[in-house]
Amino acid sequence: MDLAMGHGHGHGHSANSSRRHLAAALVLLVVFMAAEVVVGVVANSIALISDAGHMLTDAASIALALVAITMSARPARGAYTFGWKRAEILSAAINGLTFVVLVVYFVYEGVRRLIEPPEVKGALVFGTALAGIAVNAAAAWLIARADRSSLNVEGAFQHILNDMYAFVATAIAGAVIWLTGWGRADAVAALIVAALMAKAAYALLRDAGRILFEAAPAGVHPAEVSAVIVAHSGVTAVEDLHVWTVTSGFPALSAHVIVEPGGDCHRVRRELADLLHERFHIDHTTLQVDHVPGAACRIVSA
Repeated sequence: MDLAMGHGHGHGHSANSSRRHLAAALVLLVVFMAAEVVVGVVANSIALISDAGHMLTDAASIALALVAITMSARPARGAYTFGWKRAEILSAAINGLTFVVLVVYFVYEGVRRLIEPPEVKGALVFGTALAGIAVNAAAAWLIARADRSSLNVEGAFQHILNDMYAFVATAIAGAVIWLTGWGRADAVAALIVAALMAKAAYALLRDAGRILFEAAPAGVHPAEVSAVIVAHSGVTAVEDLHVWTVTSGFPALSAHVIVEPGGDCHRVRRELADLLHERFHIDHTTLQVDHVPGAACRIVSA
């Protein structure tokens, strides 16, 4: 029997670099959000208030991302043999759920204001939205420089990107109200924001759910992996094949591989590990290699 494990997990950006960029974006958003709440109340604009609510989730998503990065960097210890790497996936799932809550509220409020449109100060909405576009563009640029291969950081980035689109919709609504007096444009903008949030929520919850429920990585099909292993010369069967993702960018595989009588177990294991890396980009592999029942497994020294 040959039981071996391969490791090869890493990210292109350091955790410290990601933390710096996320922290800078967080400060930028919190300052602008506070100002936007005040202006939204003064202008009586649900679009601005919805944008401020969206920015609150942006700030929360970045704060969660910072906490998750710190937790996931903890080394494996004791019962936590993979460390706290799933913390970032939980953060991404929470981000997606906050989107869902906001979608429900803004759809309700937007529809209500379509039926009974209040008086909205269009010029104030327009000017604030333009400032919001600039602030979100700067925050998006900062987060884009962090490690977006992490679902956690990508979740924060999607929050910022959706908020920037929302500000574009709000700016258009403000201009329409300012120039034409059509107050329902504010509610229409809020509904557009809600639609963008719903789209982002679906993507985040889908990707986080795949990892939390230990589905195979996107683009990797267990049946295909099994076929590739069995196609290797010397392998007669593969059993108990499991392919999953520990955290973003960390796919893992375990399997029980049966080799033909007299096969070189060590050689087969090494070659399969290399094959899985080349074909499926899986570096963390645990392969138990055994001979066919009743036959001896030949081990040849290198």
